[in-house]
Amino acid sequence: MNRHSRYRRARTPLTLVATATVATALFATSVGPASAAKTSVGPTSAAKTTFAKAGKPTVVLVHGAFADSSSWNGVIKKLKRDGYPVVAAANPLRSVSVDAASVKSVLDSIDGPVVLVGHSYGGAVISNAAYGSDNVKALVYADAFLPDKGESANELASKFEGSVIGDVLRPVPITNPDGSKDVDLYIDQSKFHQAFGADVPKNTADLMAVTQRPGTGTALNEPSGEPAWKTIPSWALVGTNDKIIPRELQVYMAKRANAHIKEIPSSHAVTVSHPDAVTHIIEKAARTVR
Repeated sequence: MNRHSRYRRARTPLTLVATATVATALFATSVGPASAAKTSVGPTSAAKTTFAKAGKPTVVLVHGAFADSSSWNGVIKKLKRDGYPVVAAANPLRSVSVDAASVKSVLDSIDGPVVLVGHSYGGAVISNAAYGSDNVKALVYADAFLPDKGESANELASKFEGSVIGDVLRPVPITNPDGSKDVDLYIDQSKFHQAFGADVPKNTADLMAVTQRPGTGTALNEPSGEPAWKTIPSWALVGTNDKIIPRELQVYMAKRANAHIKEIPSSHAVTVSHPDAVTHIIEKAARTVR
């Protein structure tokens, strides 16, 4: 029997309209163009020297949509306490290729080995950004997507039932600089707590709902390039109570990538509700880097 045969396929495939609904848990934050990333966001030469002298790999964090870099604060505090250099990289949330190029610019600005970590759609971004990068030695996925070549976030999200994202998204029409039309996708603030982070205190979730960063509908449908997880060791932290990317889909992707899997009873907001568990799996990956 095929090892994935026990996984159920959704009875109704998503349409393009529903793409703006299901897979968008998938995104990460916003920076300037990839060409400017190394100058505008990358570490200074002084910072690079600090990283090189730390004796530990630099941990680069890429968050998903409907969050911002502050979602890593609990994890950052613990990593820095344990002596790890940390960069919370931003990416534009416009498309997989644009986002990956921006994060790759950050990677290129760092001396020494890197552990690259992605939450939600940030998993798709790190899978592409790390491809061909000499200094990324480990990949860590936290409630994240691990697409194979040619797969889009929407395609993956339509494989399994269980996500509530289609019931909570609010699209906002936008016009791109080139005049083309798209939508930015937000989670309805009144539904954010239960959909995204049911195990986060409500007052914290309410703040997260207000500061959430949207991703575009276009990003949901762009096929992934060749994924770095085929050649770089990977770890996956799976939230069994995730209502955005259900456990079944997370396990399917992680097993396909031969990732080291750890399951915990977490919502999709695992970086906020379980910073200890996220830090633990990151440091476990980091200890394998020589």
